[in-house]
Amino acid sequence: MKLKLDEQGHVVVQDGKPVYVHDDGKEIPFDAAAAMSKIGDLNREAKGHRERADTAETKLKAFEGIDDPVAAAKALATVKNLDDKKLVDAGEVERVKAEAIKAVEAQYAPIAKKAEELEQQLYGEKIGGSFARSKFIADKLAIPSDIAQSFFGKHFSIDSGKVVATDLGGNKVFSRTRPGELADFDEALEFLVESYPGKDHIIRSSGASGSGAGGGAGQGGSKVPPGEAPKRSDFQDDISYARASAKHAADASAGAS
Repeated sequence: MKLKLDEQGHVVVQDGKPVYVHDDGKEIPFDAAAAMSKIGDLNREAKGHRERADTAETKLKAFEGIDDPVAAAKALATVKNLDDKKLVDAGEVERVKAEAIKAVEAQYAPIAKKAEELEQQLYGEKIGGSFARSKFIADKLAIPSDIAQSFFGKHFSIDSGKVVATDLGGNKVFSRTRPGELADFDEALEFLVESYPGKDHIIRSSGASGSGAGGGAGQGGSKVPPGEAPKRSDFQDDISYARASAKHAADASAGAS
């Protein structure tokens, strides 16, 4: 990115902040104070990580020479069983332990299942709800929110209760308007759409119900009976399915108005 200059070669300022032009042409003011504050926070966080790593490394030195920690732990447990003289056969102790663990697992299996169900519900509400309520999808895309989620949903996850997006390389998507902070849902989705090679097929064109939303058998597509909702199995690729879905939605909306 580079500084935006006026005709006299002076730096353009917006709200007291210098304006930078990014590689994609977007002009965003740079908040230096916020950036420096965030850098300070990240430096302190990195120091904490280094200190914890040093502590862990120090503790691990006590286990140097032990190539098989599982075998070592089992040996220690066997010796303890023999030293305690609670049971003559150390193997019997292991059997009792296994049965105890099995009983605990059976007791808490329903709780674990319930926790998994709640996690899935949280995912559906946080991420599915974000797609359903997205203003970017409603205003800019020529495909419905469920199709957008099927394309880009894999890039979103929940971290500490917040929706977080990652790019194709698995890196978190940060905001370009709030330096050092993660992008909110719509900003992250816009970034992912801009990075998508087939974006021209899903971005809504001005004055039309959707780019490339023509019906019939397109490239890799399949004819769908008039008025019938398209099915993914009728198409050879996702793009053709998205086009047909967008057209079906537009036709349905036009018929209802």
